[in-house]
Parts: sequence; structure tokens; C-alpha cells
Amino acid sequence: QVQLVESGGGSVQAGGSLRLSCAASGYTYSSNCMAWFRQAPGKEREGVAAIYTGGGSTYYADSVKGRFTISQDNAKNTVYLQMNSLKPEDTAMYYCAADLRSDGWWFPSGYNYWGQGTQVTVSS
Repeated sequence: QVQLVESGGGSVQAGGSLRLSCAASGYTYSSNCMAWFRQAPGKEREGVAAIYTGGGSTYYADSVKGRFTISQDNAKNTVYLQMNSLKPEDTAMYYCAADLRSDGWWFPSGYNYWGQGTQVTVSS
């Protein structure tokens, strides 16, 4: 049974930092893409960043480039999202996704597994 467990969300002021973690179990971690998505109230779920866990290639949404960094710890089957210079518009529920089965890491419908989400709130 595949499980993705996110942690690390919280409330910060604008300009602050948070690091999200996504621990994967029951999943062939080393062979596919894992990604972070976010969804704000009333908005669609959007891709934030992705990492291909085999080769380490990373991809980012334009809105977070230069501020967010996705990384992995293969020994712990864990993917991280370091978020710096946070803005109020980064406020959302953040979700971890795994096992991409279609082209385009930014499409939520392409992933087979999802975590339960962790809330990030950035105040101005």
C-alpha cells in the first residue's frame, strides 16, 4: 500500500521560510517523478515543483523559480520542498504526488498517488 505523508506546513510572515517533507512508503521511490502541488480556496490545483527521482532533474513553476527548491533523500525515500521568500500568494494547501503516468509533470491528473496535504499560510 502506497503512502505519502507530508509535514512541515505552518504559518509564517511574508519573507519567511518553510521546508515541507513528503515521506513515501510502499512505493518504488527511485524510478519515477514526485511533485509538489498546491491548491488555494476557490482555485485549481497547480503544480509547484517536480523531481525525477532516478536522475534528479528538477522543474519549477514560474511563480516559484528562484524561491523554492525541491530535493530528495533517497535513503529516507523523502522529497523536500524548501520555500524561501514566501509571499501571501503562496498560501495554500500543499500536496505531494507520486507515480507520474503521463506527460507533463504539472498535470494533477497524471499522478497515481497523493498525500493528505499540509497547510501553508503566509501573512503580510
